[in-house]
Amino acid sequence: MKQRKLIFLFSVFLVLLFVLSACGQKPTAKDRMEEYVHAWQKQDFSKMYTLLSKSSQKRASKADFIERYKRIYGNIEAGKLTARVQENESKSDSVHVTATLATVAGPIKFSQNVAFKEEKQKDEKNLYLDWQPNLILPKMNAQSSVRVDTLPSTRGEIADRNGKPLAINGTAARIDLVPGKMGSDNDKTATIKQLTKLLGVSKEQIDQALSASWVKVDSLVPITTVDAAKTDLIKKAVALPGVVKTDVSSRVYPDKNASAHLTGYVGKMTAELLKQHKNEGYTANSVIGKTGLELLFEKQLRQHNGAEIKLLDSTGAEVATLAKKDSVDGHNVQLTIDRDVQDSLYDQLKKDAGTAVAIDPRNGDILGLVSAPSYNPNDFVLGISSSEYQKLSNDQQQPLRNRFTAASAPGSTFKPLTAALALTHKAINPDTKVAINGSKWQASSSWGDYYVTRVNHDAKVNLETALFKSDNIYFAQTALKIGGTAFASDAEKFGFGESLPIEFPMRKSTISNSGKLNDQGLLANTGYGQGQVSVTPLHLSLIYSALVNDGSMIKPRLVKTNDAPTFWKKNVMSADTAQLLNKDLIQVIANPSGTAHDAQINGITLAGKTGTPEFKQKQGESGRENGWFTAYNTDDPKLLVTMIVENTQKKGGSHYVTPKVKKVFEQVLKK
Repeated sequence: MKQRKLIFLFSVFLVLLFVLSACGQKPTAKDRMEEYVHAWQKQDFSKMYTLLSKSSQKRASKADFIERYKRIYGNIEAGKLTARVQENESKSDSVHVTATLATVAGPIKFSQNVAFKEEKQKDEKNLYLDWQPNLILPKMNAQSSVRVDTLPSTRGEIADRNGKPLAINGTAARIDLVPGKMGSDNDKTATIKQLTKLLGVSKEQIDQALSASWVKVDSLVPITTVDAAKTDLIKKAVALPGVVKTDVSSRVYPDKNASAHLTGYVGKMTAELLKQHKNEGYTANSVIGKTGLELLFEKQLRQHNGAEIKLLDSTGAEVATLAKKDSVDGHNVQLTIDRDVQDSLYDQLKKDAGTAVAIDPRNGDILGLVSAPSYNPNDFVLGISSSEYQKLSNDQQQPLRNRFTAASAPGSTFKPLTAALALTHKAINPDTKVAINGSKWQASSSWGDYYVTRVNHDAKVNLETALFKSDNIYFAQTALKIGGTAFASDAEKFGFGESLPIEFPMRKSTISNSGKLNDQGLLANTGYGQGQVSVTPLHLSLIYSALVNDGSMIKPRLVKTNDAPTFWKKNVMSADTAQLLNKDLIQVIANPSGTAHDAQINGITLAGKTGTPEFKQKQGESGRENGWFTAYNTDDPKLLVTMIVENTQKKGGSHYVTPKVKKVFEQVLKK
């Protein structure tokens, strides 16, 4: 027992002896260099300075050391540093350092020997680094300086299917003032007053620009930048004394308001966006897509500026290139959009609030996506004034709202889908004439004061008549014959409750708020596109595409491709059903009693369906209505248009929309 105790005490003594000897061990050159590297990685230049030898500190004061490192590393956008320190077997006071520093121009590599001196500082004897400027950047000396050259790149452009520009890199007009040419004080005051009216900038903004410390009498003082297409405004501005125009690079949207919600716009990087896109290569001076396709296709369109870091001697002559990263231009995007179709749709809508979608139903190419009223995206790129932005934001017509992504009640344009479901389930015979008495109907007295109403008063109605005269009662009864479970289940086969397979995010269409139709009244109203049905104009267009594709819904395409078209939903109805409905929908336009007879065009056979969904608090009261019309040409079908105009209750409902769609077909198919 005594022997074991002695062994234990001896072991403790050995451990203590080892610890004490370790505590007395001096840091090696490798230890000290690793300490320096640790501070270097954090860009703690103050700590780095404390590790320098006295002779090194004599060559540069602490303030100069910190200032020089900060300035150079700031200019080159120095980032992550990785380093490896190796001992020098022949010299204990020297180490070899290999390091890589990330910069705006790519990695800069260090590979050099670093010497240390043993000396006493602040009553402590230790190894201190014999620092040289080449530890800021390789090959650098006390007289060297650094220049960073930006290698510019260009953002990818957006074009329509025929190469017509939608978003390009062009020029804008910068309005500048030359103080020495503004004339007398009275002339200056008058010019500034006129500019505030013309340009929408405040007097304070102009005064602040003119009073900047760098401004001289012959300086060009930028005031604001405007759309180069505003030639009248520019002409009036430059007619004022001391006002000149300077062309500057800018993103330009040639289609202006017509494609604003589609293209969106770019803008300057904000602090918030920079935080969201951390470590993605953006800087405070970057331009980034803010809305629309500019935002959605940001990765493809985005350009990457290159950079070159040059080492200069005391005369400013280039000594070496320390790093170089080539610029990379953004990729162009060509859409399926046809700018002529886009403009035609917008021309018909620009005085109203509404939306329109045009597709080629054979291949799914989206030819037009329009929302109205709209705005000029060029104003946002150049920096819209707060007063102009407030004007747009407070406009009751909501010009900033993108309506073609929204879903709403389709009204009677939904009836062909109800008919397709009924024919699939054999719930109706299309030739059978159903007896309907009067202009209102209810399934049972449990409906209380609520009735389904219709405009026509035919005593007997078959499917064809119900479609071209748009008989609500016929389709309410048809929905009940299908049944709520089957109706809701089959609606899913048409894509309800599902995201559309397209790059542009749109609301999901829904058959009801819950996805079920287990209420008799709700089911009846759903049959003619009311109730809680909500559908986007593009989705409705895709449903109609089944009528020209033997019962299959085409998959939409927004980016031009040589790939063969594909179907999104196959065989949602039989080819016979599609053919029958196609024939009946021709009568909506061709028959003198058809609800869209006013859309008939000589030489072009159209098929389609109108709709006038109502938004009323109580049945029988007047309220808001929207006008819908979906139409397509039947002979070699290549254009299908869905147009919606809001608040048509005093304009004739869908009859306000049909002539507009007719005009689009005339302009597009007869050109």
